[in-house]
Amino acid sequence: MDIVNYSNWVDGTLINWIEQIDDRQWEMEIESSFNSIAKTVLHIVSAKKVWIDFWQNNADPVFLSTEFTGTKSELIVIWKKVMEDYMNLIEHFPQEEYSKIISLIIRGEKWNMEFYQTVLHQNNHATYHRGQLVTMLRQAGFRHLSNTDLATYYVKINNVN
Repeated sequence: MDIVNYSNWVDGTLINWIEQIDDRQWEMEIESSFNSIAKTVLHIVSAKKVWIDFWQNNADPVFLSTEFTGTKSELIVIWKKVMEDYMNLIEHFPQEEYSKIISLIIRGEKWNMEFYQTVLHQNNHATYHRGQLVTMLRQAGFRHLSNTDLATYYVKINNVN
């Protein structure tokens, strides 16, 4: 559960930052994997959502990034729901099924991974793009950033408890 709590803690921090930027910063073209803060956030949310669909054996997984045309606020609402869905899924996923094989098709290729491996992958993938997002926020002039490293998370939660 630590990895899920950490992931949602970081996402909550990012949401707080994203809510503080204006539309110009949100849409500003910045060279990266995705060329704006808006597109990078959409990718982060879309990837987390599609993994939830895979884990739930959804026959028609939703690739949000291919169909979303809403506002920043609407995407944040979806993001918060995805965070909640992620927490609920992991909380209720039977531990004895962590080695269950998850099969999916990615770019026409069949992938098989154990459930726990997909959870670690999803978090690693999100961390990669969160790092890009921090750099993009800086380039857009946002300066109210804080450390979102895993060690920082552990220090913060240990100091609260």
